[in-house]
Amino acid sequence: MLGFIVKALRQYIIKSSAIKKKPFASEVLSCHLKQRHLPHWTSFSVYQHSVINDQFGFSHFNWKVDGVNYHILRTGCFPFIKYHCSKRPHEDLSFDDTFFTWLKFLNLGIPTLAYGVASWMLVKISEDIHTSKGIVKIYFLLQEDKDAIN
Repeated sequence: MLGFIVKALRQYIIKSSAIKKKPFASEVLSCHLKQRHLPHWTSFSVYQHSVINDQFGFSHFNWKVDGVNYHILRTGCFPFIKYHCSKRPHEDLSFDDTFFTWLKFLNLGIPTLAYGVASWMLVKISEDIHTSKGIVKIYFLLQEDKDAIN
């Protein structure tokens, strides 16, 4: 039941946002990974108002960029969308995704809101990501080495 609601909301967000001049969150994710030359690991936040949230309801999933698979842990933590990306082989993450989605639903999103507010006060490092709809600024809690060898 929750899965059906999440899918319906995701479709509504995409359709209602199609006329806006913002990139999809998925494009920002892919562009960031490419811009960083497919790092082994990265963790960043993007303001929700800067993107169209086409990954609404996804919590733990595989994401392929230029033939490289990443495990993505993702959560909406107002005012951000938070991504944690690890380069790993493809796995079935459907159980994890469902578990994390239910967990966020059952705790009414209070921990994710607290995380978002704390992040908002702590983020100091930013980077510009070049997308097909222009530049989107992403934020880091810790400085990441842009020149690390993968």
